[in-house]
Amino acid sequence: MPTATYETRRSQLLDYFDRTAVEAWKRLTSDAPVSGIRATVREGRERMRATLLSWLPEDLAGRRVLDAGCGTGALAVEAAKRGAEVVAVDLSPTLVGLARERAAATSLAGPIEWVVGDMLDPGLGMFDHVVAMDSLIHYRALDVVRVLAGLAARTRASLVFTFAPRTALLSALHTAGRVFPKSDRAPAIEPVAERTLRRLITAEPALSDIAIGRTRRIQRGFYTSQAMELTRR
Repeated sequence: MPTATYETRRSQLLDYFDRTAVEAWKRLTSDAPVSGIRATVREGRERMRATLLSWLPEDLAGRRVLDAGCGTGALAVEAAKRGAEVVAVDLSPTLVGLARERAAATSLAGPIEWVVGDMLDPGLGMFDHVVAMDSLIHYRALDVVRVLAGLAARTRASLVFTFAPRTALLSALHTAGRVFPKSDRAPAIEPVAERTLRRLITAEPALSDIAIGRTRRIQRGFYTSQAMELTRR
């Protein structure tokens, strides 16, 4: 069940990505020139996306994949190129519209259904694989685990996601971010230590038949994120 903190943060994310940061996000996820800092974020995201995709089967024909928090759709498109039937969901109507527009110009081997909504909506159905790239990093650790439990209940094979690892740099940026005016702030990232996340996942009854698999940290300039794989036992 979504908690009050999950609902509050989800509302903040919708406001930020659908209104405040739309233009910046369009540039960041395109080939347009960006500042040095944003260039490192772009490169880091590209490396992370490649990592998560490499953990899925190379041939995704006949597989159903959920891109949970699809943003502008780059990962969904890559999965569809490999034959997957993709459901790409995001809270932001603006980002989903941009993703649909970009995908229309691309040759795909599998279909993409673009959905504006919550990744936890059971109406989205069952999936062979679920990918949540940088869509959980703004939630508290307990909420992250509850979301994982909700997604795992609709996952037949694997769930790959990212979290913000607790590092000195991320902690400093997290603290520094609080000094900016509220109008200029992105929703805070919630760093969590890997050992803490592993403990919470292991202790969650709804994840008792899920095993923790591969993990990899990607760090490039101002981008730091860590991938983790969960598989059905």
